[in-house]
Amino acid sequence: MARGKPLSAQPVYSQRKPSNTTLWLFLAGLIILFLWIFFNLRSGKMVSPLQPTPTPTRMADSYVQQAEAYFAAGKLEDPNTRQDAINTYKLALALDPQNPAIMANLARILTYSSRMLSNDQQRKERLEEARDLIRKAAELAPDDSQTLAVKAFVLDWNASSNLIDSAQSEAYLAEAELAANRAYILDPQNAMALAFYAEVLLDQNKWDQAQAYAAQAAERAPESMDVHRVYATVLESLGLYRAAIDEYQKASDLAPNMTFLSLQIGLVYRNLANQSISDAAAAPLYEAALEYFAKAAKVNEQLGVKDPQPYIAIAKAYAQQGEFFIASRNAEKALAFSPTSADTYGQLGMIYVQARNYESALPAFQCAIEGCAATDNKLAQDFVDQKILTQTVSVQPLGLTNLTVAYYYIRYGSVLAFLSDSKNGFCEKSMVLMEKLRQTFPDQEVLLQNVDDNEATCKKLLSTYGK
Repeated sequence: MARGKPLSAQPVYSQRKPSNTTLWLFLAGLIILFLWIFFNLRSGKMVSPLQPTPTPTRMADSYVQQAEAYFAAGKLEDPNTRQDAINTYKLALALDPQNPAIMANLARILTYSSRMLSNDQQRKERLEEARDLIRKAAELAPDDSQTLAVKAFVLDWNASSNLIDSAQSEAYLAEAELAANRAYILDPQNAMALAFYAEVLLDQNKWDQAQAYAAQAAERAPESMDVHRVYATVLESLGLYRAAIDEYQKASDLAPNMTFLSLQIGLVYRNLANQSISDAAAAPLYEAALEYFAKAAKVNEQLGVKDPQPYIAIAKAYAQQGEFFIASRNAEKALAFSPTSADTYGQLGMIYVQARNYESALPAFQCAIEGCAATDNKLAQDFVDQKILTQTVSVQPLGLTNLTVAYYYIRYGSVLAFLSDSKNGFCEKSMVLMEKLRQTFPDQEVLLQNVDDNEATCKKLLSTYGK
């Protein structure tokens, strides 16, 4: 046998090259995939995972936290810097425009801020802004208890505007009640829903139910400013003034820079003073009232808020004590803060009447009730002469929409009668105003008694003039 190489124990495979067709198909598939991705990225149907999101949610959240800090500090609105709760919430909403929680929080703050504006028209516009916003929030979150609770609150305050008629007020109250009831059904443990429901019930004259709901809310949420504020409002309406002061104080302790709370405490003390049986008993109550009014004015000054209401309150407290000079000075300071506010002219007129300064009361009431052009605004011209204002201003008249304005008419009518003579036609004007009151408030017996008195005075005077 011939010798040769030993045979391998491993099988032998043939060595063949890959097919050119398979390679080309693979490369074509990759090209098609890359082209598909490219065109989808370009059209916006796909987003690169490396591309940053244009509006990070965490940025909106940071604005919300900052806005709440401003609110806690009482800085609801700062027209000089815009670093405040309202404008910061608006920044958050711009980043997350469909967020109902942000809308509801902003609507709540807009509503509270209306108490710190200088005139009724500004307050009405602010409340309408809050109303529109909370309605949109409720559309986005129809089953959210907190959003609906805030809706009830906003609409209730809209119903209290001095510049709407009774039909519109009742419509707002009905809508507020529906929202409050729905908020409570969705979450019976929501203390704010209970509190705002109580506020609506109070304005519907359902006092017992309002007190029960407000008390329950205060028990459930002892750290809520809103809850203590509502409970205090209910107690004050029921004439439980001492208990109301305690609740207002709790609310103020939780939000010390919300000046309308200090103002409200002062108003309750002033009511107590008015009911006192002697001057000696009233004196410390007036002193307490003035202390809280001054506190509100001081905080407003620190916050840059030009709110005339603390000075009007101070003026009334002094007037009720017979100190008419200092009362007039404070009322005039209020008017310097809001020279276009017809209501402030009306308040000033009332104080002038108490001081028996009818000559000054006349132009004040004229601007409040009839309106006045800048050239006819005697009080504003006096402020220009004193360099308190830089120019005179026109004033739009108040609508006869509530009893506060109605009593401005009464006092204006009495001033016209007092200053009437045979040539100036003041009594004729007074009679026209009194007839308007009769037509507008036919069921207000006390008011109509005042109307009768003014008419009787003028009829007697006109008879002496031969008219």
